[in-house]
Amino acid sequence: MLVNEKVAIEHGLKSDEYKKICELLDRTPNITELGIFSAMWNEHCSYKSSRLHLKKLPTKGKKVIQGPGENAGVIDIEDGDAIVFKIESHNHPSFIEPYQGAATGVGGIMRDVFTMGARPIANLNSIHFGSPQHKKTKNLLRGVVHGIGGYGNCMGVPTIAGQTSFDSSYNGNILVNAMTLGLVKKNKIFYSKAAGLNKPVIYVGSKTGRDGIHGASMASASFDEKIEEKKPTVQVGDPFTEKLLLEACLELMAGDSIIAIQDMGAAGLTSSSIEMASKGNLGIEINLNKVPCREAKMTPYEIMLSESQERMLIVLENGKENLAKKIFDKWNLDFAVIGKTTNSKNIELFFDNEQVAKIPVNTLVENSPMYDRKWKKSKLPKKIKIKKENLKKLKIKDVLKKILSNQNICSKEWIWQQYDHTVMGDTIQKPGGDSGVVRVHGTDKAVAATVDSSAVYCWAHPLTGGKQVVAESWRNLISVGATPIAITNCLNFGSPEKEENMGEFVECVQGIGEASKYLNFPVVSGNVSFYNQTKEIGIKPTPSIGGVGLIKNYKKMITMDFKNINNLVMIIGKTEGHLAQSLFARTILDEKNGPPPEVNLFNEKNNGESLLQLIDKNYIKSAHDVSLGGLLTAISKMCIKGNKGIKINKYKSLINEIEYFFAEDQGRYIIEINPKDLQEVNKILDKNSVHHEELGVIVEKDMIINEKTKVTIDELKSYNTSWLTNYMSS
Repeated sequence: MLVNEKVAIEHGLKSDEYKKICELLDRTPNITELGIFSAMWNEHCSYKSSRLHLKKLPTKGKKVIQGPGENAGVIDIEDGDAIVFKIESHNHPSFIEPYQGAATGVGGIMRDVFTMGARPIANLNSIHFGSPQHKKTKNLLRGVVHGIGGYGNCMGVPTIAGQTSFDSSYNGNILVNAMTLGLVKKNKIFYSKAAGLNKPVIYVGSKTGRDGIHGASMASASFDEKIEEKKPTVQVGDPFTEKLLLEACLELMAGDSIIAIQDMGAAGLTSSSIEMASKGNLGIEINLNKVPCREAKMTPYEIMLSESQERMLIVLENGKENLAKKIFDKWNLDFAVIGKTTNSKNIELFFDNEQVAKIPVNTLVENSPMYDRKWKKSKLPKKIKIKKENLKKLKIKDVLKKILSNQNICSKEWIWQQYDHTVMGDTIQKPGGDSGVVRVHGTDKAVAATVDSSAVYCWAHPLTGGKQVVAESWRNLISVGATPIAITNCLNFGSPEKEENMGEFVECVQGIGEASKYLNFPVVSGNVSFYNQTKEIGIKPTPSIGGVGLIKNYKKMITMDFKNINNLVMIIGKTEGHLAQSLFARTILDEKNGPPPEVNLFNEKNNGESLLQLIDKNYIKSAHDVSLGGLLTAISKMCIKGNKGIKINKYKSLINEIEYFFAEDQGRYIIEINPKDLQEVNKILDKNSVHHEELGVIVEKDMIINEKTKVTIDELKSYNTSWLTNYMSS
């Protein structure tokens, strides 16, 4: 096929990028070579619009073993153990074909983890859908949830936590971000850097088919009215094959045969072979006739760009081929020696005894485009004036009912009941809490993980929103008694070619970086997903943050359910009454303007570390951070979980009662303590200069807010637990 500029543009390349390819090669590429360039130079694989800004993120720390640049990040959790983790997007495929899109997103992120030698021990997800009234939302939600459960459950890996939100900005482009944690011994971590000459390059796993061709390119483009035509670009997953691949890889990894290993994710055989060669500063030669194919007459172009799932590429030590083949034969998986490492520093492909591609590896990686795109700075929105007389007219019980039953606050049990969250037998905090927690098998240690995002705050002011979502992750880990260690991020934005969208990205990344650095909470892995839009309508900026922390003794883990009648309830952190961008303002007042709440990183760090001190001394019986929906929402969830009530102290604050109960000021926690410990708790908080106040006392039943307002636990439950079930069954 004759390759020209028109064909290059059809492959998602820009005119000047095509000219650059011709200059680098000193000739016109053939169609296979053009396909390889289009895969490696698209946004999804090359990070050409984001690399410049991602370099500014803090990525190092005392506990960081491996930061960005590998399949996943790795952190030290002591005793020779390490946690491998990462979050990735599968947004476009999930909108086109929700079941397979979500399923293969889960499968892909698990491969990223076990390709580094780690056994997956927990999955999480952050999923975002359009307005509940939109005609596609219900079917997309159902398909995505079934896809996540269908793959994770079959793999036997628990889904321990997640986040679900609804917003009309996702009507034409949902978000499906999948996260996996794996456990590995520090001395058995595997990397993707090829080494040595004439080492055998091995293909293992499933056969290659025509599914998923141009998957990475599709993920780097906006949607249009021809979206249905893109269904063939969505990969098809088989979790049972992946389970076999996991066990076979871990068995081979137990020995000393592997030099490098890389999963075939986005761009399939193309990206895996080129990344291995690039990291090792080597060349790779591949005979495409030896690649196991499940369809007849596949061309070199199709073989290289297929994104068929459950496949790995391995560089082995010489003489280990037969040993490795026996393992993969035992697990009934394809095994083929398809090439070798060379000193040419080229990727060289042969098919039917002819050379069909020869490209210097550095032209695909080091010479890939990097853009310093124009971007617009966001101004902090002007403060809004809410008339106090309007607030005084509102009844607290009516407001609470609307907030608790809001689609972004309500219980998501309908979703997580479809996930196996207890398989493997080490889940000690299930979905529905501040963080999921899994015990490190056979030890007293536990790992906590959470995933958070805050599109509304990021949309109002990206810099503040970026800080807030990191702080939210920090608080969710601390609330279960975990010491936060590191984060992974999935950065979901619209087109980087629009200055407003690029500005949202740059400032969100700046906010994430500032908070991560101040909290000693480095970024060790991540993913950027641009072009989340249909035609010209983009999503709200949605960075998802996956946080991981360590609980040294799982018996000190904290849950949010109120424990004992007559125990005291306190609030840590100051309530100033910030309503702008709160759920209250948007839901009750229909007010969408104003700045998000300020994030004071000193207070975040000080308040969180003080709470960990109290937990370590066994003073805390239950804890929950205050976030979306404000103080009364957080208290309600603690009442619901513990099936107990609270008598709230007589209101003394200078701000309006509605502001006090529904403001979304940051850095706050609600804690339950035994009255006998009050003096010691106060002493520690005072010494650390932490603002705190007594909120009330736990009672047998009913939330008694004031003399006129009482809500039963059954009422709270009905407000909070019925919306999603009713929505999905209607």
